[in-house]
Amino acid sequence: MRIDDGWLRGARRLPSPNQDERPAGEISLLLLHAISLPPGAFGGEHIERLFTNRLDPAAHPFFAAIADLRVSAHLLIRRDGECVQFVPFQARAWHAGHSRWRDGGRERRALNDFALGIELEGDEVRPYTGAQYRTLAAVTRALLEAYPALDETRITSHARVAPLRKNDPGPAFDWAYFRQEMARRCPEDVLKMS
Repeated sequence: MRIDDGWLRGARRLPSPNQDERPAGEISLLLLHAISLPPGAFGGEHIERLFTNRLDPAAHPFFAAIADLRVSAHLLIRRDGECVQFVPFQARAWHAGHSRWRDGGRERRALNDFALGIELEGDEVRPYTGAQYRTLAAVTRALLEAYPALDETRITSHARVAPLRKNDPGPAFDWAYFRQEMARRCPEDVLKMS
């Protein structure tokens, strides 16, 4: 996978209005999330509609409470591994909310200013798919290559930066398996080396 002008090559683009400029242009944290709409349901357009301000509050009882939210993520990785990109990486997506991150010796807030947000279509209880882990690993490798301030120690979950508010991607996310997938050389990595 490659990144061109802030866009992941091969990802389906669906620009969100819920973005703005990063105040300092810094990209130094990768934040993993989980989302399913309605809760516990997979597939359909509801996530895309939420991130593009087109969610119909009458389509499901849960949607009435969230339809007016103005949120986004840089990427969504669907259950089949498809990537949908809403915000170019150099722009600020609105995904972290009230959060904080211990960055070396200092506590930082306003994480959207410097974080990339990746949503995995899922919930905290059901296992994520192999396709999602493979895609997430490939995307993460591309991000680490494109943004030198990122490294594997700067990848975390929404739960770790907002522990009293969030628990995603939750216990169903297998961090060890993700690290194994990260360590594998994908075919395009092998081609780059030859």
